[in-house]
Amino acid sequence: MKDIARYIDHTALKPETTKEEIIKLVEEAKEYTFASVCVNPTWVSLAAEMLKDTPDVKVCTVIGFPLGATTPEVKAFETTNAIKNGATEVDMVINVGELKNGNDVFVEEDIRAVVKAAEGKALTKVIIETSLLTNEEKVRACQLAVKAGADFVKTSTGFSTGGATVEDIALMRKTVGVNVGVKASGGVRSLEDAKSMIEAGATRIGASSGVSIVRGQIGTESY
Repeated sequence: MKDIARYIDHTALKPETTKEEIIKLVEEAKEYTFASVCVNPTWVSLAAEMLKDTPDVKVCTVIGFPLGATTPEVKAFETTNAIKNGATEVDMVINVGELKNGNDVFVEEDIRAVVKAAEGKALTKVIIETSLLTNEEKVRACQLAVKAGADFVKTSTGFSTGGATVEDIALMRKTVGVNVGVKASGGVRSLEDAKSMIEAGATRIGASSGVSIVRGQIGTESY
């Protein structure tokens, strides 16, 4: 079970999340040694302070979340600010509309703005929001993330029309090769779900049901 825990970004991203819930999330992450806690930017400082003596658990936050429709300059500023507050991993949302417009140059530069802001300070994960994309668009998004220098591609925000699927993870892994991480996020609620994603090629799992997963139970959260 501990092996599974090291794959999990223990996540709380709902807008109504309270300070008490963040404290509980971080304490759980310390107890189970999850890979990270993934929280909204407003909670990064608190999480970083609580984890300052727990180097094995990273502080992850989200950028341009959940729509991806802010400008590259805003995403870069968000990234810089989050790192200043203690984030060591950033999960940014691509501009989905521009990808669908075929504006690959913009999408690549959008990702690159975050990669550059995080360079040498934080891992960058690129959320492509698979539920809104065709397979061709998923491949293009992953290719653009790799070209821009991202460390991971990620399926979903958990706030759109669907989450991770085994088929999408396999496609993303095939597209990015062995040197870029693949994160499955959205709808991973059980140990069986997590194992299926890992077998398909995921190297990280984003889940708000992390404790249920490592206990072999089924969580109730959707992301």
